[in-house]
Amino acid sequence: MSVSATVKALTPPDLVARKGKEKIACLTAYTTPMARLVDRHCDLILVGDSVGMVVHGLPNTLGVTMDMMMMHGKAVMRGAERTLVVVDMPFGSYEAAPVTAFENAARLMAETGCGAVKLEGGVEMAGTVEFLASRGIPVMAHIGLVPQRVQSFGGYKVQGRGAGREKIAADARAVADAGAFAVVLEKVIEPLARDITAEISVPTIGIGASPACDGQILVIDDILGVFTDFQPKFVRRYAQLGNDAEAAISAYAADVREGRFPAAEHCFVESRNKT
Repeated sequence: MSVSATVKALTPPDLVARKGKEKIACLTAYTTPMARLVDRHCDLILVGDSVGMVVHGLPNTLGVTMDMMMMHGKAVMRGAERTLVVVDMPFGSYEAAPVTAFENAARLMAETGCGAVKLEGGVEMAGTVEFLASRGIPVMAHIGLVPQRVQSFGGYKVQGRGAGREKIAADARAVADAGAFAVVLEKVIEPLARDITAEISVPTIGIGASPACDGQILVIDDILGVFTDFQPKFVRRYAQLGNDAEAAISAYAADVREGRFPAAEHCFVESRNKT
């Protein structure tokens, strides 16, 4: 038996058991090579619908389709061995009715082999979360700033200030009580994210929330500096690969135009041992 065949992937209960004991490191990934890199170091890979903006150049996540999530989910699963892989349910695939959400979530899991799905929404989606969880679909919930509803939010605004505080807290309680195994808190004010983390019994995963969250997630292209159009306040760049890539591409193009590439060592010669 190969070493890789003995690797046991993390499961939702494994991550729930870490709450309050061990921080959970999460990143997005959309391709097999990147999934292999993330898999060596992180606990959870999210195949986020952010793929629409990061890979496909869409203005937001609303144009992402089930077929796109299927394709990228399968690609990531080919590169992941030990991480829990969660695939986003795209806009329009789960809001209409719990049974519709189940049909689409079951298809995502069956065809990609992922370990869980993620959907956006709080109190209004609690019934759907319960419907899925009770039928064997592990659900990661996503509250606070929910990108699929950015139009109704009036933009990518910080959540939980003033009168919005209790709504976010109620959303967290609702989805946790409904059976979500984890809750993403996006762009939620720090004190509120800290309080929610202390209150609910499942892990919170912060993105622009609080260091007190049980785990953190960022978009892989943001931390690597591949996406360079802008840098959100909550992102720390750990590399500047976009700049390095542009420099490499520029050097390659110059070498081609000046005849420096290919050189002799990149060419094939006629065989000396003809038969």
